[in-house]
Amino acid sequence: MSSNPLLDTAGLPLFDQIKPEHVTPAVDVLLKEAEAALEKVTGPDVPPDYDALSLLLDVTTEKLGRAWGAVGHLNSVADTPELRAAYNENLPRLTEFYTRLGSDERLYAKYKALVVSPEGQRLSPPRARALDNALRGFVLGGAELQGEAKARYAAIQEEQAASSQAFSEHVMDATDAFSHYASLDEMAGVPQDVIDATRAAAQAEGKDGHKLTLHMPCYLPVMQYATHRPLRETLYRAYATRASEFGPAERDNTPLMQKLLALRQEEAQLLGYANFADVSLVPKMAQTPHQVMEFLRDLAKRARPFAQKDMDELRTYAKDYLNLPDLQAWDVAFASEKLKEARYAFSDQEVKQYFTEPTVLKGLFGLIETLFEVQIKPDSAPVWHEMVRFFRIERAGELVGQFYLDPYARPGKRPGAWMDDVRGRWKRPDNGQTQTPIAHLVCNYAAGVGGKPALLTHDDVTTLFHEFGHGLHHMLTKVEDIGVAGISGVEWDAVELPSQFMENFCWEWAVVQKLTHHVDSGESLPLELFTKMIAAKNFQSGMMTLRQIEFSLFDMRLHAEPGNDQRVQQVVDEVRLEVAVNIPPAFNRFQHSFSHIFSGGYSAGYYSYKWAEVLSADAYAAFEEAATPENGVLNAEVGRRYRQAILEAGGSRSAMDNFKAFRGREPSIDALLRHQGMA
Repeated sequence: MSSNPLLDTAGLPLFDQIKPEHVTPAVDVLLKEAEAALEKVTGPDVPPDYDALSLLLDVTTEKLGRAWGAVGHLNSVADTPELRAAYNENLPRLTEFYTRLGSDERLYAKYKALVVSPEGQRLSPPRARALDNALRGFVLGGAELQGEAKARYAAIQEEQAASSQAFSEHVMDATDAFSHYASLDEMAGVPQDVIDATRAAAQAEGKDGHKLTLHMPCYLPVMQYATHRPLRETLYRAYATRASEFGPAERDNTPLMQKLLALRQEEAQLLGYANFADVSLVPKMAQTPHQVMEFLRDLAKRARPFAQKDMDELRTYAKDYLNLPDLQAWDVAFASEKLKEARYAFSDQEVKQYFTEPTVLKGLFGLIETLFEVQIKPDSAPVWHEMVRFFRIERAGELVGQFYLDPYARPGKRPGAWMDDVRGRWKRPDNGQTQTPIAHLVCNYAAGVGGKPALLTHDDVTTLFHEFGHGLHHMLTKVEDIGVAGISGVEWDAVELPSQFMENFCWEWAVVQKLTHHVDSGESLPLELFTKMIAAKNFQSGMMTLRQIEFSLFDMRLHAEPGNDQRVQQVVDEVRLEVAVNIPPAFNRFQHSFSHIFSGGYSAGYYSYKWAEVLSADAYAAFEEAATPENGVLNAEVGRRYRQAILEAGGSRSAMDNFKAFRGREPSIDALLRHQGMA
């Protein structure tokens, strides 16, 4: 069994060696060890002592979590039928174990005894918070349920895990399954790099024309630039109906959404709550669904006049200049891009030629090194794909953390961008050593074609900075207790603060100069072009704000109103009527691929993006207030304060306490409205 790479957790994961046939044998061994640890730790010989509990239980479950994390990661970025089968075979076993662990009455009793013991009164603030979180987790994990209720709770967790995984698979499969072969004539207006890439994709299959897919690096430029309207409609319909009743029945997510919502409502009732939104908010900053909806509706009211103006201008422009008197959903991205070009005299495509990937990474790393007093260097590790790179972060020659960067879209990799942890910072009780954190940073932009570097849109750059913000939160923590180090233990509606904070730097001239290097001429972005980008920064920001609110309100209503499992489409329609200025066509099924809330942990929590944006904009305002003519916002002193108060503190105290430690006061919405041109 020693040859199983999933059982080797001494160093970095052996991603190049892990095969589907390793999964079940490794899970067999690790679950058996975890079961034994649970039995021992709940027995009479182990006192209710923090270190004793951690030594036995955390060491074993962390090993299990790391191995399963590697399998889950590969399932997301290198999906094959064999791996998927192995993952799905073992998912119920892991779910069952973690559900049982989180609701074990004997273990819960040990933790409660620890709280009232003399040792419990002397715990460090991070440990006291970790213990508080653990007790809350036991309650939400069903530890106080008895008999049939407890058994039903466990069954619900298993059904939810399987349904969420199936939802995610359906979206990936529906995205991968679509292809459309277009002629060169139909590709009129589409950027040359996309024409080259789609031609190469068709040739690789021995076909003529251009292979179009629903992956973002292909889909978005076609929607923005293709002058051939029927082509845009074809792609829009395919994208907007993924994993719905308009495709193969076996990929239709309708029954899964209904099932997940019904299961979540049942879970809430078992735990004594009126609805799942109430359960979801227990560990968050926001107190009640009503408070969240008030926040969203207030923001919608402020944004609506700007959004209405955006939409009116777009319709007028499309009618007067593009011969589109009846603006349709598949025209919006195209007309918006044309209006932006006309108004600000530049295109996203023109900007993209300057953001070459090597220069963007060099500039991003330089920014992080300046602000947070670290060094980022290439490192080596076994990887799952030749395109993946590995780096290390050091401070004064000492290792702080490491990360994998997997930047490009490809089949078998789920869409979107995300940060995930490989392991957390932890002073290990088994050897007394401090384990350094490791992160996955995953994007889905287009790889370079024809020997040229990858070209990133400004949106791609912003996304990369966003995920790095999450990564820094995970990697720069100084906390050594595993439950509250880095992102662990941070309220979900504050977890986007560091990620959205980083996006702001993509709009700073001093930063952008160092991110750009024209793919042909080698010049950095001209100030004139940057000035146009700044002028266009809040182009349609009213519409974009309302769109985020639409998703957030839909999510919150779905989970706060029992019975909505049977009226998902009606809720979408009602929310759109309330807040949207641009209603999509009746066939649009965006909810069928809304993975954030059906398979990504954001259920009754999508509002977090807007909630945390208030925090991040206000945090960034501290850098604006301290800006100087020489350095702009790149103030190492403010960077140090931000790092210490927010990034290094992680989940060791409340997000509000972290924020107040940095800003000296509670957050204000003013900076957000100013940043979005809605002050």
